[in-house]
Amino acid sequence: MTMASTRTDTRSSEPHVADSHDLIRVHGARENNLKDVSIEIPKRRLTVFTGVSGSGKSSLVFDTIAAESQRLINETYSAFLQGFMPNLARPEVDVLDGLTTAITVDQQRMGGDPRSTVGTATDANAMLRILFSRLGEPHIGPPSAYSFNTASVKASGAITVQRGNKTKAEKATFERTGGMCTRCEGRGTVSDIDLTQLYDDSKAIAEGAFTIPGWKSDNVWTVGIYAESGFLDPNKPIREFTKREMHDFLYREPTKVKVNGVNLTYEGLIPKIQKSFLSKDKEAMQPHIRAFVERAVTFTTCPECDGTRLSEGARSSKIGTISIADACAMEIRDLAEWVRGLKEPSVAPLLTALQHTLDSFTEIGLGYLSLDRPAGTLSGGEAQRVKMIRHLGSSLTDVTYVFDEPTVGLHPHDIQRMNDLLLRLRDKGNTVLVVEHKPEAIAIADHVVDLGPGAGTAGGTVCFEGTLEGLRASGTVTGRHLDDRARLRETVRKPTGTLEIRGATANNLQGVDVDIPLGVLCVVTGVAGSGKSSLVHGSIPAGEGVISVDQAPIRGSRRSNPATYTGLLDPIRKAFAKVNGVKPALFSANSEGACPTCNGAGVIYVDLGVMAGVDTPCEDCEGKRFQASVLEYHLGGRDISEVLAMSVTEAEEFFREGEARTPAAHKILERMADVGLGYLTLGQPLTTLSGGERQRLKLATHMADKGGVYVLDEPTTGLHLADVEQLLGLLDRLVDSGKSVIVIEHHQAVMAHADWIIDLGPGAGHDGGRIVFEGTPADLVAARSTLTGEHLAAYVGG
Repeated sequence: MTMASTRTDTRSSEPHVADSHDLIRVHGARENNLKDVSIEIPKRRLTVFTGVSGSGKSSLVFDTIAAESQRLINETYSAFLQGFMPNLARPEVDVLDGLTTAITVDQQRMGGDPRSTVGTATDANAMLRILFSRLGEPHIGPPSAYSFNTASVKASGAITVQRGNKTKAEKATFERTGGMCTRCEGRGTVSDIDLTQLYDDSKAIAEGAFTIPGWKSDNVWTVGIYAESGFLDPNKPIREFTKREMHDFLYREPTKVKVNGVNLTYEGLIPKIQKSFLSKDKEAMQPHIRAFVERAVTFTTCPECDGTRLSEGARSSKIGTISIADACAMEIRDLAEWVRGLKEPSVAPLLTALQHTLDSFTEIGLGYLSLDRPAGTLSGGEAQRVKMIRHLGSSLTDVTYVFDEPTVGLHPHDIQRMNDLLLRLRDKGNTVLVVEHKPEAIAIADHVVDLGPGAGTAGGTVCFEGTLEGLRASGTVTGRHLDDRARLRETVRKPTGTLEIRGATANNLQGVDVDIPLGVLCVVTGVAGSGKSSLVHGSIPAGEGVISVDQAPIRGSRRSNPATYTGLLDPIRKAFAKVNGVKPALFSANSEGACPTCNGAGVIYVDLGVMAGVDTPCEDCEGKRFQASVLEYHLGGRDISEVLAMSVTEAEEFFREGEARTPAAHKILERMADVGLGYLTLGQPLTTLSGGERQRLKLATHMADKGGVYVLDEPTTGLHLADVEQLLGLLDRLVDSGKSVIVIEHHQAVMAHADWIIDLGPGAGHDGGRIVFEGTPADLVAARSTLTGEHLAAYVGG
């Protein structure tokens, strides 16, 4: 007995070799702008990564550590399964050691599919469907009968059955009961095209009746085919068309016709518009085409299902007085109470699981949502927290959780709750890596890694790693700005007018009457879910010269870049063409000037089947994307590939004066520099930009729009403390130039800088939707009558 105990003591005094793997080691990381970064990250701790926007935080955390973990996990599956998975290339890094399974919770907006809702994204709907199929009266069928993604199907016919050597035909019927509304196909809305936006019916086609962007009278594919098809009289005003002509004009099936000796396909205007405009992603369109689509297409609630997406049968089956449509329309915290009141032993395990999921929503601060809320309408911060739901009750430990600014979209009051959740994940024995800018979130870190010192090529190195106190004393950009506090504006600007909102009832708004002052910086505040977006986006009348910059992501392929998205490439191409006496199309890597070997992509992509595909720079153009003959044409001593390799700051100088002087290009570059994107290169693929960079690029584009009122939705998203100051300067310049700026924001520095604050609340969902304060920031701090007032007072030290 003594020997046994002695032996045990001896073993416990020496650390076990398995306990030595307590670090994630990264050596020589070179992904994107990282410059041979080498760091050691402690496991089972909360590490926060800080640094200015574009310094390389996401490149290190997401594109190196999380990406390699995912790639290694994928390699454990069979070659057959790997064929169905995305092919991930190994990140540019020499050594990655000590990795654990990484779960990424990013800010990517949730599914753009119109049928995707909060309920379908979190499995809450699946559990509700099972519950109603067991307890609903009248009983209408299996869980699929309550699903708006499942259509009802009936089929009958002969099938051939082979038994032994005999083959026999048997009659068979198949039936599946689904819950999809047949009118809207489970979307809840039906779309309608506003014909007045397509043409002026007082004019004839030959007189230029069409008002569709890009439809010119000399274009045989658009206007020409309608004028010369023979189905219509091009010289008769459209409103005088016969019933037959109107049908052919709007709805005719595709028909082969000959126009000026060319074989073309004629089809009605509505199917043509649906194919050419509505089938494309709206956010990938050029701004003027996107504006046309927003004007021309209207979505109305489906009259058959009243927006519930469900068939009549699914709506008729109830538990007590509640149908599945009613349950999905409730606020989640109310639904949780209803589920708690169901006492049915036969489905006890299901009720427990559903209860846990619904309680997690409330715990994470999303109790104000409903399960039927379309997933695409969630903000980046809300989408990120919805994704967190499934991890909160997980039994897994020793997992690496990777978060991208989890406090985005959170009121200072809600940040503490998010911090508690992150610490809870850590305390279960997990490694938590967080990319963050907010001082309140950085404060809970066990370990801090600060990247920089600048952005883009001026960043990509580790400036500091250690404790929070060490960061404060380090003298890095983050360390210097960590305790920054914006002062309250001493003198507020006087409004030049008001924008009246009366009786606003969108979503949770409770008949709100408010006058939004114009000609000043007006900030709309309130806890998440209090009704800020409903008030600003849902109640401000459209067409009042309002330019809205929301958080919807800009999408684009690897061929899209800041120069193509902002329209900068057009004046640059024209300037090159004018100086060299050639066509502008030569200076586009997507057109005539493209390198024929790589089709203007700059890289050759080799698909290796189940293994990761490989990108290799094109040997013919050396990654420059253009034909060699095109690169012989110069503007101001530079060829087109050298111009696209310039940063915004460099290009702004280049196009300002001298031979390369191009006022149209210079104006766009100035706007990009104004929003803090001076470090981006003009030809950098949009796919490599962070969420904050994309939103600011969108803001730079919209600054050219003609309009007097700018509505910005959380413009500080993804901004470092040092960059917030620059944003405030930009907002001031917009106001001083005669514009009105309305900002939805949680950042106290923006609140303190405002001329006027409208605070909604007091809570979220049905506890919000009311105006709890209107006035200057100084009045809000003095009154301390709301949650926002208390936090702003603490921030400015009032």
